[in-house]
Amino acid sequence: MAEVIEEKTLLKSATVSLLRMQEFDVDHLPRVNELGSSLNFQNSIEPSRRLISLYRRLSTTALEDFPDAILTQIKAQCDADYQKFDQIIAFDPSAQQTPSTVRDTYMTQLVNAYDPAFNKLSPHISYSLHRSADFQRLDSDARSTFQQIKDEASSIQKSLEAQKESAEGILSDIRETAAEQGVTQQAIYFQTESSVHETDAAKWEVRTIWVASTLAVFAIASIFLHKWSWIAPVNTFETVQLVSSKLLIFGVLAYLLILSAKNYLNHKHNSIVNKHRQNALMTYKAMVDATDDPGSREAILIQAAGCIFNPQTTGYTIGGDTPAVSGKSMVEILSKPIVQAAASSNK
Repeated sequence: MAEVIEEKTLLKSATVSLLRMQEFDVDHLPRVNELGSSLNFQNSIEPSRRLISLYRRLSTTALEDFPDAILTQIKAQCDADYQKFDQIIAFDPSAQQTPSTVRDTYMTQLVNAYDPAFNKLSPHISYSLHRSADFQRLDSDARSTFQQIKDEASSIQKSLEAQKESAEGILSDIRETAAEQGVTQQAIYFQTESSVHETDAAKWEVRTIWVASTLAVFAIASIFLHKWSWIAPVNTFETVQLVSSKLLIFGVLAYLLILSAKNYLNHKHNSIVNKHRQNALMTYKAMVDATDDPGSREAILIQAAGCIFNPQTTGYTIGGDTPAVSGKSMVEILSKPIVQAAASSNK
């Protein structure tokens, strides 16, 4: 157990050292502003990049396969090369007797660090590249990725099909609503006409009652006109004048009563007829949807059209209320599918 823990600790330490080399920023090395033009490390950038590029070829995942001895070797090499970067960053000219000599020594060590690092790391880099190019593992990963894509595509397809069904249902509802709205819009015209005629009928009904009441009052009053002394006739000429006046007033009131009653009956008749037309339009679609027989649909259409366009009897008018005869009889309409089926079978 202790050996396993120690191995994991060594692997972690080697990984940290390798990552520290791979992620090092070479822009920290020149220190031009601090050291001036004579002692700066501007020339260390290219050797440092070359060395770091070598370390980056070694994958940290490959360290998991190396034994402890190789991990120790890799860690030591990483630490040694990182020490060269660290001593350049920590270089202080004031603390050196010959700063230019120390600077040149650091530069030489950095330039010469590539060859020994390559000799020690190249076998491990080769293994790392081979491990990274493990075609069987790549094939397995590719198959796994392809299966995930396939599963996601199948899930997306199912979702799209569900959304398509939902969209088709919504579209069907919209179409039905539009059709019903169209029928309802046409029925509103008849509803408006029915309301107008109903209002006018109520007005003429009141007028008819008032004229009838006036006529009745005058008829009762005319019985006692000859008893009034100031209007009672005293000779034949005055008697003729009184009688003719009564007849004239009776005639006018009777004419007004007949005219008011006729207008009332006509408006009432038109109100009921337009109400029938409205009901025919409102119930037509429900009746058509209730049957799949083309003959029945045509019969319903003809009956609805007849209710709309043909004269209707209401009991409020006399004459002219006989319904017009349709161009097609019900027997002809309902027998059409049977005739068509017989004709098809004969062929």
